[in-house]
Amino acid sequence: MNKPAAFPEDAPASLQKRIRTEIEAKILSGEWGPGYRIPFEHELTVQYGCSRMTVSKAISALAEAGLVTRRRRAGSFVARPKVHSAVLDIPDLRSEIEGRGEAYAFKLVACTPRAPKAKNAEEIDLARGGELLALRGVHFANGRPFAIEDRLISLVAAPLARDADFAAQPPGAWLLEHIPWTEAENRISALGADTESANLLAIAPGTACLAVERRTWRAGEGVTKVRQLFPGEAYDLVARFGPSRG
Repeated sequence: MNKPAAFPEDAPASLQKRIRTEIEAKILSGEWGPGYRIPFEHELTVQYGCSRMTVSKAISALAEAGLVTRRRRAGSFVARPKVHSAVLDIPDLRSEIEGRGEAYAFKLVACTPRAPKAKNAEEIDLARGGELLALRGVHFANGRPFAIEDRLISLVAAPLARDADFAAQPPGAWLLEHIPWTEAENRISALGADTESANLLAIAPGTACLAVERRTWRAGEGVTKVRQLFPGEAYDLVARFGPSRG
């Protein structure tokens, strides 16, 4: 490992932040994937020319954010993403549709920046003092409507989303590429399609649909909230389990 130039003018607090930021960037970019062992603390003290305490505080901050796990005598490792619910994946609908041998397409219906709704706690929390990007689109399989997607993106967490071309690249795929998630929550429910949704899905109003609502976070900060609505016969969700461990 090449040792970079020392930064003696850096105060311990600013150097601690720099160490955390650089490690966090490697994790969130995917360069260091889940399970990767980050350099030992004594290696980082040499790399950054600082005290063991400064490194330890930086790693502790990453652990508190859920990005790394510390194992006694083994070191620190990139944490595996946390998923709340039985469905342990965030599907890429394009890959799923093309995996069925069908042609995929996406139509962007609306894309508008807006403030969070005044009495909606989830939206206010997601916005974090900024705006939300509200999107609606339809996924198609072989020319048939496959799912409606209603999505909110935090423009604080993903400022580049404001200028992204979501007509060319669906928002879910764009987010997976640009803002890797570290924690996700799924909610699954069944409901009848309202008139507007039924028109977009080319089904009769009241037809049974599967609604998948998902929220994702990066290092504890909200990134997006999305609801995908599927005609009941078009989609299913499968999860494999093992016994829980004490």
